[in-house]
Amino acid sequence: MKLYGYWRSSASYRARIALNLKGLAWEYAPVNLLRGESAGAEYRKLSPQAIIPTLEDNGLVIPQSLAICEYLEERYPNPPLLPRDPGGRARVRAIALAVACEIHPLANRRVQQYLGERFHLGEDELGEWSRHWIALTFGAIEQMLADSPLTGRFCHGDSPTVADCFLVPQVYNANRVKLDLAPYPTIRRVNEECLKLKEFDAARPERQPDAPR
Repeated sequence: MKLYGYWRSSASYRARIALNLKGLAWEYAPVNLLRGESAGAEYRKLSPQAIIPTLEDNGLVIPQSLAICEYLEERYPNPPLLPRDPGGRARVRAIALAVACEIHPLANRRVQQYLGERFHLGEDELGEWSRHWIALTFGAIEQMLADSPLTGRFCHGDSPTVADCFLVPQVYNANRVKLDLAPYPTIRRVNEECLKLKEFDAARPERQPDAPR
């Protein structure tokens, strides 16, 4: 099993956490986004969208971090990353999708690059752009977590789920753009609990082989 990714990509970070939580043996294949390697002809054979991560498993090629997590859950069901009950599964997916659909598409590297080139936004303006969209959705996620008795040590109960796989990398991104996390105490608590686990700790961007030394 091989994961193509980039050390600082939050989508790659999600997949690394999921693979680690499943206890699977996997190989890491770095794709340097800063050098445009994802747009190369060889990589486009794997990922026509030229995005990361991409997972290869026994000849099967799977792009998109959520699809990778869902595949791992179905192919390797234990330990589970989704609750057993339909309502719990829907709640976990809703939290993960809030990150994947509401924050990531507006604040990822390709969008920021376009905003810089097309509208000449500087670093300060791009940072403000990211903080705005992260804060908007973090407010909703905080309410989803703080107001629910289903929230436990982690986003859903006392075992990590796909929701945690998506939330932790987004907290990392929020810290990168210097978003004040004081208004989100439940998000901060869950993030801290996750990072106590070796599976999350090993997936940190700075621990990846392609991270700058």
